[in-house]
Amino acid sequence: MRALVTGGRGFVGTWLSHHLRAEGDEVVVIDREVDITDAAAVRRALTDAAPDAVYHLAALAHVGQSWADPAAVVQVNALGTLSVLEAARQVTPAPTVLVTSSAEVYGRVPADQQPIGESQPLAPVTPYAASKVAAEYLCVQAHLAHDLPVIRVRPFNHVGPGQGSQFVVPALAARIVEAQRGGRGDIRIGNLQARRDLTDVRDVVRAYRLLVQRGTPGQVYNVCRGQTVAIAEVADRLLRLAGANLRLVTDPALVRPVDVPVVQGDATLLRQATGWEPRIDLDTTLADVLAECSERVG
Repeated sequence: MRALVTGGRGFVGTWLSHHLRAEGDEVVVIDREVDITDAAAVRRALTDAAPDAVYHLAALAHVGQSWADPAAVVQVNALGTLSVLEAARQVTPAPTVLVTSSAEVYGRVPADQQPIGESQPLAPVTPYAASKVAAEYLCVQAHLAHDLPVIRVRPFNHVGPGQGSQFVVPALAARIVEAQRGGRGDIRIGNLQARRDLTDVRDVVRAYRLLVQRGTPGQVYNVCRGQTVAIAEVADRLLRLAGANLRLVTDPALVRPVDVPVVQGDATLLRQATGWEPRIDLDTTLADVLAECSERVG
């Protein structure tokens, strides 16, 4: 299979490209050298690549930072998706297009309505989430109006080596390593009470390829473990794995304006369609992130 990956040099894109190649696929990567909102440039890239599958990952992905520049987030995440969909329509035969949305589109779901299935009403509470809702409906329109084989995925929190330090797990790991090296006794943290459904990025990209092979065009699939863990427990596990005895100090600057307290997903549709199951346990993920941080800090 010949695959084109947008955002292919980012955190998830790098792991996805590696996985696709390991499975024998031919991979074309586009990233910052192609402005995803430039419809003509995206059309040229897809036409030249003539892929069997497009994995659209390019996005402004940090939820907290989306409050600072909502317009940019909507432009990249929604209009960028439109560029990809329109370009895919120009390829013959039309490729399967997998578009990454986000579990953030569900918003603040009450505990009695969790785990969250794909039929849960969309109720975005952040600019990032709203941009992903817009992108999803562009996908729905492209499928219904043009019969473009589009598959939407709503990944819940995914973590692993290579993730940017603005995200909670690598940020915690980096602060722990730096505190140990600097002889400090505490680290700054944000909201420890939030509970998240964490999946290793290497399991997430396996799900993406399986969905391109076996998913139903027009359908949307959650990608998640189906279990939650408190950020406080993540911090404790990182401290234990690092052998560190550090005090956690809440920093108001690290707390989001709106933070969804609990997010737990239901991946039944994904499992039924593909047989996917996560293979990598959380401690392995955290240990790998710590090892990367230790190497980077030196």
